[in-house]
Amino acid sequence: MATKKQSNKTTVVEKPVVEISKAKSAAKKAPVAKKATESKATAPVATPSAATAPKAKATKTTAAKASAKTAAPKTATAKAAKPALKTKKINFSLPKEAVENAEKVALVGDFCSWDITKSIALNKQKDGSFKTALELETGRSYQFRYLIDGTKWENAWDAEAYEPTPFGAYNSVVKA
Repeated sequence: MATKKQSNKTTVVEKPVVEISKAKSAAKKAPVAKKATESKATAPVATPSAATAPKAKATKTTAAKASAKTAAPKTATAKAAKPALKTKKINFSLPKEAVENAEKVALVGDFCSWDITKSIALNKQKDGSFKTALELETGRSYQFRYLIDGTKWENAWDAEAYEPTPFGAYNSVVKA
């Protein structure tokens, strides 16, 4: 809280100083109004009052709105210029021998934050195997495992690599 009060005082003092320099440049153009302009402009600097605080806030708000207006088009342009992510279709399959007459097989891994509730169901094939395909961002490696009937974990038999887990098992790895 103390820092907020201190910065408010600084803001109130700084804003009228800018107004003073504007008033002085206007006064040079109109020498008759010089004394009236300077006396009004210097009063807030010497003794900040409630009357000058709203002026400073209004100036600050106006400046913030102006900067927000100019920043909006730049942000929109930056978003439009951002290249689209490249993806690759990756096939996941588990052979019949691995599933042992299972009813359901789910794919769990980095792509679903290892959340079982967000797992991807594999489709049972006529030959008894399970398969699915995912679009994954290229240039990355993903760790995954299969969950058979909600109880048994199985690795991919044809994985590109295997990474140890802190639980004493291994995760399958695929590179997109």
